Amino acid sequence: MTTFERDATGLRPPWPFTGRQDELELIRGSLAGGRHGIVVTGPAGRGKTRLVTEAVRGTDCARATGTPETRGLPFAAFAHLLPDTVSLHRAVHLLSGVRLLLVDDAHLLDDASAALVHQLAVHGRTRLLVVATEGTRAPEAITRLWTAELLPRLDLEPLPREDTAQLLAAGAGGLDALTVDRLHRLCQGDLRLLRELVGAVREQGLLSRVPDSGEWEWRGPVPVTATVRERTADLLARTGPGERETLDRLAFGEPLPVDADTLDLDALEALEADGLVHIDDHGTARLAHPLHGPVLRSVAGRLRARRLARTPSDRTAALETETGTLARAIAGTDVRAVPAPVGEWLVTEGIGIPAPHAAVRARFARLRGQLREAASWAREGLRTTPEDHPCHLELALCTAQSGTQADGQTSGGTPTPSSADAAVWRAAARGDLGAALDAVGAEPYDAVRLGAPERAAGRLTGVFAAHADALAQGDGPALDRAARTLEERGFLLFAAEAYAQAAQAHRDPGAARTSRTRAVALARRCQGARTPALAGMVLGELTARQRQIVTLAAAGLTNRQIAEKLTLSVRTVGNHLYGAYTRLGASDRDALPCLVELPEPQPA
Repeated sequence: MTTFERDATGLRPPWPFTGRQDELELIRGSLAGGRHGIVVTGPAGRGKTRLVTEAVRGTDCARATGTPETRGLPFAAFAHLLPDTVSLHRAVHLLSGVRLLLVDDAHLLDDASAALVHQLAVHGRTRLLVVATEGTRAPEAITRLWTAELLPRLDLEPLPREDTAQLLAAGAGGLDALTVDRLHRLCQGDLRLLRELVGAVREQGLLSRVPDSGEWEWRGPVPVTATVRERTADLLARTGPGERETLDRLAFGEPLPVDADTLDLDALEALEADGLVHIDDHGTARLAHPLHGPVLRSVAGRLRARRLARTPSDRTAALETETGTLARAIAGTDVRAVPAPVGEWLVTEGIGIPAPHAAVRARFARLRGQLREAASWAREGLRTTPEDHPCHLELALCTAQSGTQADGQTSGGTPTPSSADAAVWRAAARGDLGAALDAVGAEPYDAVRLGAPERAAGRLTGVFAAHADALAQGDGPALDRAARTLEERGFLLFAAEAYAQAAQAHRDPGAARTSRTRAVALARRCQGARTPALAGMVLGELTARQRQIVTLAAAGLTNRQIAEKLTLSVRTVGNHLYGAYTRLGASDRDALPCLVELPEPQPA
């Protein structure tokens, strides 16, 4: 029987577990051998319970859970494991025979139960997996588990953007990159809130199909549900009238310069000290949490909203400034992330952005290796100017470098621009590297990425020249150094390719493994990049069994045929494939051939 979790919108099936692979292995390792366990902490909604449940899946594990209602009842959390009347000494004796004990919501334990957990940790005969929520008052016996170093502590960080994307792909289906980015920004690691927002967006009909694509996009207002209000309830409770006026002005007009006539500087200072407003290095103020704006706007009232609301035309100068900032970063060969909230606001509100800004945003994202995001920005520009050449070019480059297009067509069915840059990667996507190299024109660095640095000799400068020289000399350490510099400057895809080339150049097997591991880690952050330099790299993130099954699946074998060949159950094969899809960022079996084996280079 499948049990569905209940929430504010009714019964919904749980999303598949994904991401957190490093944390999962750390927890499992702490429960193996002669180790005594681990404490997992983090804010509410970060996925602690789901993580530890996955970690103990298939093991013989006793469970206890703290609840607010039973904090005054001795040993309430362990009532199902202990007799009705029991002393602490007796309880320790009875539970010392349990091999593994999972204690969830330990911050809610009654004092007797907390003391029991502490004593079990002191005696060390029972492996403990303890989960506690950060930011709430917990019994001292629980906090001493890590402050007294009885157990190691794992404090969960927010789920990275890449893992958030995988979680949304598994639980919500094909959302476009800008929608994923928006959800990631709004939820800031709160997975319960993430699921609440996705459900609300679906139920209110706010998703629309991306033209000529299997993806869905969310543009327009944030649904202010009961859960969203609950997460921001302290915002309204902690502010006086003057501070509230400043918050409202930011809610309808952020970002605003600190010296704006509309802002009360005394109120702004108090709000910054209270953590409700963030002031950046340029003297610009914005609300500290991205959900505060939608909540404040939802309760402002029609007349107040009309007085405070800014129109898209009010953002023209700020948008031009953002465009210039991004263009200068590209020209300066440094594409580390920079804040650009105005363009994001216009897109998320469904207003649309000028094609020139969209093209620069797309190029900036593509150079950072964010190929799906870059394609989404290019499509935004084509909505306002369907014939815009730079946006068409960026879309063509993104799709070709994702290995999804080799026929010279954009996703909208329109022929791509006649550009040498696009021709290079269309040929590479077809597997014709000879034609790709012959097409290299104004972008000599493309030749380096394709493995022919001699074609770029004398035509590059800086880190790109260093990359070309190291590759021409087959110098693995020099390639590693170039890759590190590229990574530091935000060129994640270029860095992944350089590390992959270093893995081939190294004579030391250990150094080659290190470069390969780094290439795989960076490639995972590049939103489906499938370029010749990364050939064979993607399988490095799978287990040996997953690699074996994925290779057979890519060759066309069915799950049943694979099961018979490897003497496994069909269900086991399916589970391994699902895990592989999650790690590789693939949606189904059709994507496996290009992930497993990219075309071999053809003679130039």
